[in-house]
Amino acid sequence: MSAHEGVDSGVEANTRRIESSVVTDFSDRMSYGGYLDLPTLLSAQRPISRPEHHDELLFIVQHQTTELWLKLVLHELEAACAFLRADELAPALKCIARVKHIQKTLTEQWSVLATLTPSEYAQFRGVLGNASGFQSYQYRAVEFVLGNKNAKMLQVFDSDASALAIVREALERPSLYDEFLRLLARRGYPIPAKVLERDVTLAWTFEPELVPVFADIYAHPDANWAAYETCEELVDLEDNFQLWRFRHLKTVERIIGSKTGTGGSSGAPFLKRALELTFFPELFAVRTEIPG
Repeated sequence: MSAHEGVDSGVEANTRRIESSVVTDFSDRMSYGGYLDLPTLLSAQRPISRPEHHDELLFIVQHQTTELWLKLVLHELEAACAFLRADELAPALKCIARVKHIQKTLTEQWSVLATLTPSEYAQFRGVLGNASGFQSYQYRAVEFVLGNKNAKMLQVFDSDASALAIVREALERPSLYDEFLRLLARRGYPIPAKVLERDVTLAWTFEPELVPVFADIYAHPDANWAAYETCEELVDLEDNFQLWRFRHLKTVERIIGSKTGTGGSSGAPFLKRALELTFFPELFAVRTEIPG
């Protein structure tokens, strides 16, 4: 007798039987498609090339899924800021951990777009006009929440009141780093007053007086575990962000070479300069100060 003889596996002729308990009537029930509003979501991909180019759908889906992930990143970072303000470090770190996983997904997505060859993209690039990822207000808001602020960027969104409001709010609120430093101050760490009182609408710039504070945290991790762990989580965030920027740059170089961007930028050279931007410079500078 075989091990499976007499046992009803629910599969016959390579077909799985639907269990009697499975709900199939959704005439008056919430369905999967209804909950997710799939008719709206799946009708939002509207290629405009004529005749429609096969690869334009890839280009649209790539950028739309990126925007969905950015929406969740903003949601998590804003929650992390709120938790830090409330001195609730553990749930803030949970939010940051989720963002790190999303960042990995966003970085891996570039490999999908990289399957688009230069000749394929050239056949529909013209229909984009001046549309460019540079105009992503969610991406800009994420940069601002992480501290890389630039008020001049607001003018890009002057024609979109709702987008402008989101970016402006991110500009005017303390960044994730600001909130972390304020939490450290409340816990007795010697954060300089000028850091706590700074104009939060300005981009964060390197503050040398913070390096000794972090050096002491790193010198005694057991006594400063919560602060130490958070520092490393922030370093992960920046590392991941820079990897995303780098993959963006290399994908652009692979597809359009040194052509200018659709939004008017210099293209790859403009993206390359973004790699010089930083969020938490003291957390990298402190590594030079650690003996050994």
